[in-house]
Amino acid sequence: QAQPVESGGGLVLPGGSLRLSCAASYSFFRVATMGWYRQAPGKQREFVARITTGGNTNYRDSVKGRFTISRDNAENTVYLQMNSLKPEDTAVYYCNTFPNSRNWGMGTQVTVSS
Repeated sequence: QAQPVESGGGLVLPGGSLRLSCAASYSFFRVATMGWYRQAPGKQREFVARITTGGNTNYRDSVKGRFTISRDNAENTVYLQMNSLKPEDTAVYYCNTFPNSRNWGMGTQVTVSS
């Protein structure tokens, strides 16, 4: 099983926006609930958002109303639109199935700083 490939991270000012992408070449992508996770320096990796095959979504409380997860089953891609970014959103962001497998990608760094 190939690793997912995350992209779209970068350095952004507080209040700014980024859109993350994850290309997941799973043969079972269309039937998998997919999730975004993040790991800040010195902290454990944590759940951010998930989306079912039917498009139902869930978010951790701290990102509700600011982040939006979506998916394109034709492209085996999951997105995370992040608006109104805060310094506490700084982390490496990863995608994986939900619940997560052991197959983590390299992630994409998001840094929110002035």
